Amino acid sequence: MIDRLEKEVDMLERHLQVLRMVIDNEPIGIVKMSNETGYPHHKVRYSLRVLEEENLIEPSSQGAITTEETEGFVNDLDGKIDDIIEKLETMKIDGVAEIEG
Repeated sequence: MIDRLEKEVDMLERHLQVLRMVIDNEPIGIVKMSNETGYPHHKVRYSLRVLEEENLIEPSSQGAITTEETEGFVNDLDGKIDDIIEKLETMKIDGVAEIEG
């Protein structure tokens, strides 16, 4: 159950790292991103596809570039992550409860 969440968080981390690279280096291509992040080409390509579907980047002849929506997303990101962290904190089970059998 928790493994799936961990995989999703890992994938989100990769997507955000790819987005950060586009923001910092636009235009930037798959090969350069793969070389700098260590992620295989197919994982970078998938992250780029997800970011494009979210309208956060778009392709150009020189590589990926940001869109008009990127800045708003980035500005809201920390608050959204804080909200998720807060929700996860409330889900913690303090201590070990004995289970009666």
